[in-house]
Amino acid sequence: MGADHTDEQAQSGAGLDAQRAAILSESIRRGWTIVRIIEDAGLSGKTMSRPGLEEAITMFRAGEADILVAAKLDRISRSALGFLQLAKQSQTEGWQLRVLDADLDTSTPMGRFAIGILALVAELERDLIAQRTKDALAARKAKGMKLGRPVRDTKTRGRIVALRASGATYQEIVETLASDVLPEGQPRKVWSISSVRNVCKAAGCNTRGIRVRAGSSPSPVES
Repeated sequence: MGADHTDEQAQSGAGLDAQRAAILSESIRRGWTIVRIIEDAGLSGKTMSRPGLEEAITMFRAGEADILVAAKLDRISRSALGFLQLAKQSQTEGWQLRVLDADLDTSTPMGRFAIGILALVAELERDLIAQRTKDALAARKAKGMKLGRPVRDTKTRGRIVALRASGATYQEIVETLASDVLPEGQPRKVWSISSVRNVCKAAGCNTRGIRVRAGSSPSPVES
């Protein structure tokens, strides 16, 4: 499996060609049968959610292959935590992971030892991420920014319920909210028919001109 991390490399094909050559050479040396070479061209190793990687894992689970070979470690993941999770997954599911440039092999004692070292690096990585998050929240708090979940716009929701109860259709309510003049700098929430309907449903005002109590079934047709 090969994966380029930049659009330039993907377009030129140079990076992928080198990776493919390295995998073919090692396969011949070890006598492996190549089932498929999967390329995530142009996609970054910063994320583990890549079509090629997911396809390979699907093949392992189906018994179509048993070794994932990557030319370079950062083609699997640029994160120690991401690579560790994949290595643990390979051990749990019974397939092997081999990285040529780092000489990592989950089937050997030295390979598993190296993965143990990566586990320590991954733990440090998690701690650093947590510390950065904590520092960022503290900085936002120091600037007077509110933290936590956004406050619900109860005033607008009350208007929606009132408009509905007065006989307005969902489309008319959406158009009314969209035409409101807001104070300078205040962001405008885009209301859709479905979001307006959900507000009315939660308030028990499902149909025009009727406020519904729990357990009752109004007769007018909703629009």
